[in-house]
Amino acid sequence: MQPQQQLLKNAEAKATAHTPTTPANREPGWFEKLFAQLQVPGEIALPDGSLVAWGQGAPRFRITVHDERLLRRPQDELSLGQAYVNGKIDLEGDMPAILEVRKQLAHRFRVGGWLRFMTDRFLTPVTRVNKRVNDRHYTLGNDFYLSFLDSAYRFYSQCQFEHDDDTLEQAAERKLQTTWRALDLRPGMRLLDIGAGWGGVFQYGGLHGVQVTGLTLFENSHTYIRDLIERNHLDATILLQDFLTYVPERPFDAIVMYGVIEHIPNYRKYFARVWECLKPGGKIYIDGSATKEKHSLTQFTHRYIWQGAHSCMCLQEALQEALYHGFQVVEVKEESHDYELTMLHWAQRLDQHRAELVARWGEEHYRVFRLYLWGGVPALRDDQLQAYHLVARRGEGPGPRPGLARRLSSLIKQIS
Repeated sequence: MQPQQQLLKNAEAKATAHTPTTPANREPGWFEKLFAQLQVPGEIALPDGSLVAWGQGAPRFRITVHDERLLRRPQDELSLGQAYVNGKIDLEGDMPAILEVRKQLAHRFRVGGWLRFMTDRFLTPVTRVNKRVNDRHYTLGNDFYLSFLDSAYRFYSQCQFEHDDDTLEQAAERKLQTTWRALDLRPGMRLLDIGAGWGGVFQYGGLHGVQVTGLTLFENSHTYIRDLIERNHLDATILLQDFLTYVPERPFDAIVMYGVIEHIPNYRKYFARVWECLKPGGKIYIDGSATKEKHSLTQFTHRYIWQGAHSCMCLQEALQEALYHGFQVVEVKEESHDYELTMLHWAQRLDQHRAELVARWGEEHYRVFRLYLWGGVPALRDDQLQAYHLVARRGEGPGPRPGLARRLSSLIKQIS
């Protein structure tokens, strides 16, 4: 039985034993009203020992509040997230239902966070920001991430589901099959893997006679893939290097980049480098999570998951820069539901390994990733986040990249 299902079963058992109600002679506070808006039966255990419940039927979740100070005044999304990470509240049961509450939370402007973002976006070299962000995020070591990723190819971006009940491993292989078809990859061709992760592209490429060169920014990935190459005697190369500074000996037949577009918000510089690394007629496959406005991640994600100038893909800007740099856009496909299912699998697997993760990395790291992974499920379901893959072909000419005068002229036309 999945942990989420077990929690719901426990909640049903509790509901059979008693029917909690709001304590007499007390008005419900902001915290109780906030969660009651979800229109989902649930319950809150308050610090004074009382139990508040709402909705018809068995509660689908329970929130336990350990710190009375949280109830005194309304909190925002970041402060409530911090309260969970610090153990001031506990969350049990239907996590996607609980996290729907984020829609009701106000966003408080924080000067410190804004200044850090502006510094990283405009004053710090992008290669330095990339290294620092990756060092912070991947500092936990391979075993932590492999505890919840698919066991076949270890992808840290959306897998592709033909049916909702596909296994994560089936969806991971379908992602590679789609990529191979889209890039027209054949034995003997040379493929560049930007942000090589844990070697899934190397593994699949070796089976299909494709020579893979991969770039990664974190040591654990480099070591893992180097060992994978040696064990399987692959015709492949892994380099510890930033793509924005990489100069190949000769252009590649194709490029794949899973999820890494989220770490490269400067699309102009990115597509200029892709142009230099691809043969004329060569294609690139890009996928990742997306937002309708650039840099619109939640404050919790910026604080705990992806620092710096990280941004989910902004599809319209990415397409514009691809066209400006002489690429023909071959395909754009929405994969939001695929990413929703992927994150659902990740979150369930993380919960399955809770005891081991807490013992090795501590309760705080487990809670950060639990909130992050479960939070992605309703966000992708309700269009707060999206996901896409796009395929583009390098043309013969460099494209009509407009200079400053043309960009200003275009802006004036749009305004008028």
